[in-house]
Amino acid sequence: MNQIDLKDRVAIVTGGARGIGYAIAERMLRSGASVCLWDIDATALDAAKAELSALGQAHTATVDLTSISSVESAAASTLGAFGKIDILVNNAGIAGTNAKTWETDPAEWQRVMAINLNGPFHCCHAVVPHMLKNGYGRIVNIASIAGKEGNPNAAHYSASKAGVVALTKSLGKELATSNIIVNAVTPAVIETDILKQLTQQHIDYMLSKIPMNRFGKKEEAAALVAWLSSEDCSFTTGAVFDLSGGRATY
Repeated sequence: MNQIDLKDRVAIVTGGARGIGYAIAERMLRSGASVCLWDIDATALDAAKAELSALGQAHTATVDLTSISSVESAAASTLGAFGKIDILVNNAGIAGTNAKTWETDPAEWQRVMAINLNGPFHCCHAVVPHMLKNGYGRIVNIASIAGKEGNPNAAHYSASKAGVVALTKSLGKELATSNIIVNAVTPAVIETDILKQLTQQHIDYMLSKIPMNRFGKKEEAAALVAWLSSEDCSFTTGAVFDLSGGRATY
């Protein structure tokens, strides 16, 4: 594992109790950062903290990203624990149920948008003022290749992730002279437990679109996010980094 220097930095990772978020938190702790895991699942947070505390300072906040007041409370909790916020990784998200656009339940559309797009906005709204006060920040938004290509039977997910890409570009421009860097990552399929929920036929279909002929690893996502969260990433903002094994139709 190549060393990325995040010593003395304080990072928030949303959806940090499992999957890609957990891997990102682990990599950041190994790189010297203190990490606050934000997640809606309090039980999973407790388990993650118990494991990750062996690597460094790990704090948790149970938070509903669809609620601005909940997010603001989590930000206050993080500041109370560490005194500052240097890094924000907006990782939390849901896939939603699959259906044709015209057959999608409007309530399901709203649910996916509330978590996947409103959530990152709420987090940026709460955290950016603290970064501006300190004159430093790194924000990494986890979008999806679906936000570029538009996956069939997943218009809500695709549209929400396209929104995350646009949010990244707008915020990056707004903060370009503030020493606060904002970038996005657009993964294809990453190997997590969510694959267990899919049919082998659907897994084979997704794999066929990846030229490397394999899915990404959580550790690969964590490595990219760690670099984007570091001081070494200093002249790249408002950018979108594919993590797709070569998949591209745009």
